[in-house]
Amino acid sequence: MGYRIHPLASALAFAFSSSAIGQADPVGAVPILDDVVVSARKLQPVPVSSTVSPSSIEQMRAATSDTASLLRNLPGVSTYGAGGVSSLPVIRGLADDRIRIKVDGMDLIASCPNHMNPPLSYIDPTNVGTLRVYSGITPVSVGGDSIAGTIIAETLAPVFAAPGQDFLATGQVGGFYRSNGNAWGANIRATAATENISLTYTGSSAQADNYKAGGNFKTTTATGRAGHTLPLDEVGSTAYESLNQMLSVALKGGNHLVEAKFGFQHVPEQLYPNQRMDMLDNDQKTINLRYLGQYDWGQFEARAYYEKVDPHFMDFGPDKRFWYGPGAPPAGSGGDNAVNGSPCSPISGTRMVGGAMVGCAAGMPMYTKSSNTGVNVKADVNLDEQNLLRAGGLYQHYKLDDWWPPSGAMMWPGTFDNINDGTRDRLGLFGEWESRPNAQWLTLLGARYERVKTDAGTVRGYDPNTNGMGMMVNNQKKDAAAFNAQDRERTDNNWDLTALARYTPDANSDIEFGVARKVRSPNLYERYTWSTWSMAAVMNNLVGDGNGYFGNINLKPEQAHTVSATLDLHTADRRSELRITPYYTRVTDYIDAIRCPAGASCTPANRTTSNQFVVLQYANQSAELYGLDVSGRMPLASTGFGDFGLVGVLTYTHGENRDTGDSLYNIMPLNGKLTLTHTLGGWSSGIEFVAVAAKDDVSDVRNEIKTAGYGLINLRGSYARKQVQFDLGVENLFDRFYSLPLGGAYVGQGTTMAINPASGNPAWGTAVPGMGRSIYAGLSFKF
Repeated sequence: MGYRIHPLASALAFAFSSSAIGQADPVGAVPILDDVVVSARKLQPVPVSSTVSPSSIEQMRAATSDTASLLRNLPGVSTYGAGGVSSLPVIRGLADDRIRIKVDGMDLIASCPNHMNPPLSYIDPTNVGTLRVYSGITPVSVGGDSIAGTIIAETLAPVFAAPGQDFLATGQVGGFYRSNGNAWGANIRATAATENISLTYTGSSAQADNYKAGGNFKTTTATGRAGHTLPLDEVGSTAYESLNQMLSVALKGGNHLVEAKFGFQHVPEQLYPNQRMDMLDNDQKTINLRYLGQYDWGQFEARAYYEKVDPHFMDFGPDKRFWYGPGAPPAGSGGDNAVNGSPCSPISGTRMVGGAMVGCAAGMPMYTKSSNTGVNVKADVNLDEQNLLRAGGLYQHYKLDDWWPPSGAMMWPGTFDNINDGTRDRLGLFGEWESRPNAQWLTLLGARYERVKTDAGTVRGYDPNTNGMGMMVNNQKKDAAAFNAQDRERTDNNWDLTALARYTPDANSDIEFGVARKVRSPNLYERYTWSTWSMAAVMNNLVGDGNGYFGNINLKPEQAHTVSATLDLHTADRRSELRITPYYTRVTDYIDAIRCPAGASCTPANRTTSNQFVVLQYANQSAELYGLDVSGRMPLASTGFGDFGLVGVLTYTHGENRDTGDSLYNIMPLNGKLTLTHTLGGWSSGIEFVAVAAKDDVSDVRNEIKTAGYGLINLRGSYARKQVQFDLGVENLFDRFYSLPLGGAYVGQGTTMAINPASGNPAWGTAVPGMGRSIYAGLSFKF
C-alpha cells in the first residue's frame, strides 16, 4: 500500500517535534516502571510491577476509550483485538482468563460466550487512577487462579478536605474527538468533601462509528442486508457506545478508611469484527465495600462486593445478515447461497414443502445473566524491621446462565441451553514472607491454596426430540443426552508457590530472579459448552478466530512453572535505565484445542481443511513459552528548547504446543517501539516509531491467519496550564495499511451464522485490519 498524507496531518507533523510513548512519562518525570509499594512498612517488594503512570493515563484518555489499550506500551504486554472498549490483555503470550484481573479489588469475570464484557471493559480510562501489571512470577498475595500474571486497575482515590478546611468542592470535566470512526465522548468527576467524609460522582460516555483501514482489504461491499453496503476500506462491526457511572462514599477517621462504591454500566451497542455476533445490550451493576486500617502491628484490609450482569444480549448487528432459513421468500430467506437474507415470516421451524426445505429465522437472540459475590481479606504484619508477613484469603461465588430463545427455522421450537445453572466457586488462602536480611538482599517466599468448584445443570437444544433433518443434521439431541448423562461437578485443589529474590550490589543495578508454580482452573465456557453443531459452536468463541468451539467437562487445571530473571541497570535518579528480562514457562495440561475428538461427529473437511473455519473441542495438552522483554529510557539533551530523551520497548515471545509441535494461537511476533520525547514547561510531546515483524508462526489446528510485518509512526502531544489540559495527536500518521497480528479473523459482515457460507461472505483468510490515520484531540478542565 502506498502512503496517503492528509494536509492537516502534515501540518501536525511539523508542529510535533517529538512524541512520548502512550504510557511513558517525559524524561525527568516519574518513570514508566514505578516501584510499587504494597506493604505497610513501605518496603520495595519483589518483583517490581510495571506501572502506567498517572500522567500517561491522563495523556492517553483522548486517544482511546479502551482501558486495556493503556497497557500497550508496557514490556511483554499486548492485546487481543475485540470490541472498541473491550480488548483482551495478553501477558507474554497468555491472555484473558489466564490473567487475574482485579478492578477496584473485585475479581470480575466475562459473562459471555465470546467474552465481550471482560473485566477492564467495566472501567473507563477517564476513571482509572492506578494501573499495574505483575508479569510471570507473581507474588501469591496478588495472584491466584491464573498462570500469566496479574493486572490491578483501581479508580481514583478518594479526596478529602485539608485539615482545618471546612468544605472542599472539586472535580474535572473533559471531552475528546477522534477523526477515524467519528468517535467522541465526555466525562465528569465531582467531589464534595470534608476532612472525614468524601462523596464523589464520576460519569463518562464514549461512542464511535465503524473505523476505516489504511486501504481496501476485502472484495465485497455486501453485508447480508439488502440496501446496506460497506466501503471496501471500512472495517465492519467496529462501532460502539458505552456509558459508565459511579457513586463513591468514603469515611476517614484516624488511621481507618471505609469506602462504598456503587457502579453502573450500560452498553447499548458494541459491534465485533472478529465474532459472528454483536453485543447489543449489556448492563452491569456493582456494590463494592472496603475497609483499610493501619495498626501498630501493620495493615489490615477487607473487601466485600457484589456484581450483577443482566441483561447481556447478543444478536446480529447492522453490518451482519439478520434473516436466515432455506427456501425462497416469503417462506424462506434465500438460504446460505444468498448474498443478502430476504425478510420473511418466522415459522414454526424448518419443514419440507414440495420436496424442498423451507424455513425462516429472525436473527439469533442470545442472552446471558450472571451474579458474582466475593469477600477478600488481607493483613500485612510487621514481624520486625527486616521481616514482613502477608496473609489473607478470599471467597467468590459466581453463577451464570446462557440461553438462546427460539427465532425460527432450525432454531425452533424451544430455548437452547448453552450453559444452564453454571456455577464457579473459589475459596483461597495465602501466606507470604518478605525479608530484607541486609541492604543488598530482598527475598520473598509464598504459598497459596485455592479450591475451585464448578458445576452446571442439564441442557437441551432448540428441538430436544430430533438431531436435525435432511442435510441439516446437527446432533442437538445426541449431544445434549451425552452431556446430561455425565457427572458435571468438578473440584480442583490448586497450589501456587513463589520464590523470588532481588540483589542490589550498588546504586546503579539490581538483579531479580525467581521461580513460580501457578495454577488456573477452566472457566465455565471451556468446561460446559456442549453442542458440536457448527452453528452453535461458532457462537462459542473466546478468541475471535472465526472457528467454533465446544467444551470438555473433564478438563484439568492448567499448571504453569516459570523461571525468569531481570537485570536492571540505571542511574541513581532513574533518568536512565535498562531492564532486560528473559523468561521460560512450561504449562502442563495447557487448554488448547483439537479437531474431531474421539466419539464426536466430524466431517472430512473439518478434519483436513487448511483454508476454512473449523469446529474444535477444548483439550488438555502441554505447552511452553519463552521470550525476552527489554525496556529502557535515557535523556539525550537539555537545551533552551526543552529536554529531549528516548524511551524504548522490545518484546519477543515464542509459544509452542509440546504434544503436537504446533504453534500456540495468537502469539505476538517480535515487536518494538522507540519514542523521541520532548518537554518544555507545560508542553510534552513526541514521535513514536512502531515496528512489528510478520506473524509466520501460527496455529495450524485453528487455521490461524498469517499477517505481514509493518511499521507505523504516531504523534502525541499535551499541554497543561493551571487547571486546563489539551491533548492532540495523530495515530498512524502515514495512513499505512496493516493487519492486526492479534486481531483475529474478519467476520464483521455477511452471513456470519454459517461457519463457511456458500455465498463466500465472510470468507476465511482475511485478518482484521488496524485503524488508518486518526487525528484526535482532548480537552479537560479541573475545578
